[in-house]
Amino acid sequence: MPAPDCLAELTPPVAEAVRGWTGDVPAEQILHVDTDPAIADTGAFVAHYGQELLGQSANCVVVAAKRGGEVTLAACLVPSAGRIDVNGAVRRHLGARKVSFAPMETAVELTGMEYGGITPIGLPADWPLLVDAAVADMPYVLVGSGRRRGKFIAPGKLFAELPGAELIEGLAL
Repeated sequence: MPAPDCLAELTPPVAEAVRGWTGDVPAEQILHVDTDPAIADTGAFVAHYGQELLGQSANCVVVAAKRGGEVTLAACLVPSAGRIDVNGAVRRHLGARKVSFAPMETAVELTGMEYGGITPIGLPADWPLLVDAAVADMPYVLVGSGRRRGKFIAPGKLFAELPGAELIEGLAL
């Protein structure tokens, strides 16, 4: 179902982002699919629905970059088949001394989304969103919807249009 037609199924920040969407890709091309929350994690989802989905999906991960006592939160969107280059590409791009995955409680509280369903759509506006260029090149991408129950399917180029998005080659290993 098009995401604008199911705003009540989304978390408030995701619903607000979909409602206010002004990108070149119409919001109606963001499709919401109801899924079993027990298999929201990529490994379980792919095991249940088929290995071919691994090449058509992406994971959104919240990271904490530290430098000189300051912490900057950012989100990274990488193909599910790869793993994020936290200590290389992310650290260099954010100019940090150290980067780690943000604690679950922090990610959930500050995004207003459920852990295991965090999506780049509706993130805090002041966060950088590092998008692996391979994701933007995908015709369609399966990604979290902000809740464990549900996924989005959207054109890859949409993710390059999100607030704070920066395309980065080699963000994933």
